[in-house]
Amino acid sequence: MNAFLESYLDYISLERGLSINTRKAYADDLGQFLSFFDQKGVTSLSQVSRKQILDHLMAMKAKGMSTNSISRHLVSIKVFFRYLQQEGLLDKNVTDTMDSPKLWKILPDTLSEKEVDLLLKAPDMRKPLGVRDRAILEMFYASGLRVSELANLRLSDLHIDDGYIRVIGKGRKERVIPVAQGSSNILECYLEEVRPMLCENQQVLNVFVTKQESGLCRQRLWQIIKKYTKDAGIMKNVTPHTLRHSFASHLLQNGAPLRVIQELLGHADIATTQIYTHIDPNRLKSIHEQFHPRA
Repeated sequence: MNAFLESYLDYISLERGLSINTRKAYADDLGQFLSFFDQKGVTSLSQVSRKQILDHLMAMKAKGMSTNSISRHLVSIKVFFRYLQQEGLLDKNVTDTMDSPKLWKILPDTLSEKEVDLLLKAPDMRKPLGVRDRAILEMFYASGLRVSELANLRLSDLHIDDGYIRVIGKGRKERVIPVAQGSSNILECYLEEVRPMLCENQQVLNVFVTKQESGLCRQRLWQIIKKYTKDAGIMKNVTPHTLRHSFASHLLQNGAPLRVIQELLGHADIATTQIYTHIDPNRLKSIHEQFHPRA
């Protein structure tokens, strides 16, 4: 159970880009939750019932915890269980039917197209690592990849001449993503001129590599984005998830159908895409005027 918790905390830190304080709050809440069941001899979350979760919350109330704190605690549990189900680690989410305040939902800051342009231009293309980092930023924004997907991208996944890449996403599901010509040109420049300088070991198959001849990890990719966000003078909390969100939002704003965006993002459920892209007010107004009989 602790391994599941560590996986979840890594997810909210590295893929959702939540702050250290938020991570600690979730770690504290869920640590108490798991400790309660450990004391009861429960060794698997698949054994946890709705009644047992309520027993845990009642025990917290008996210790004098406020209603607001218990409500927040329940939200932490619900989001944790939802994550485990989405990752295929739980077959059934027993918290789905449990009443709670509005579920915790945090959409990352979205970059404007101007801010994306500033970010992409931040790396120094006169330097080898600048070329690599520009290619990384281009791929995040041009393809809407998750940070884990970019870290695991292999040379065999690239089909640059045909204008697309193949990605292995959640649940080992494969999807095809077109790559714009401008981004492809930057990627080709990196592959032909920089990658051979960084990594001569032909056993390393990762697209993006370090000077130590290994694939870039998720943490390092996160740090690269933070560095160039600062260099570009962008005063937002920008993470890989922000670029993925911007990719989807800009497609939506320019008229792409939700179903297409769903496919590109690798979402199993269209409802996830609707939440993820948060349709902008101008588009809602346009759709209303176009289709509503009294508009």
